Amino acid sequence: MKSLRTWFLIHFIVDFIFAVPLLFFPEWTLSLFGLKTIETVTPRLVGAALIGIGGASYFTKAKDYSIMLTLKILWSVSAIMGLLLALYQGAPSLVWVITLIFAGFSGVWIYYKKISNFK
Repeated sequence: MKSLRTWFLIHFIVDFIFAVPLLFFPEWTLSLFGLKTIETVTPRLVGAALIGIGGASYFTKAKDYSIMLTLKILWSVSAIMGLLLALYQGAPSLVWVITLIFAGFSGVWIYYKKISNFK
């Protein structure tokens, strides 16, 4: 599926755009979203997770699409739940942007999982 391969490449790029600053400059990156940094371990772990998932998107071959879609659905849906909880508890409104990015990608992954012949 060429269109799914394109989405995996887009996902790789978006993940790296967020991951590298989180990994190397967590205080500055979080301040852009109005978030205070109490510690830097968690944002750096998120950056590492984004690099792992984004990198896996880049290197995935057709035979592995099904498991990658499952991973991406689990990651995005759980991230959306966590972000919504954070927003409910008073996270800055700019966190909605991150939530919408995750929701957009989640919709793409669910769509491809449903229409594909993957088991």
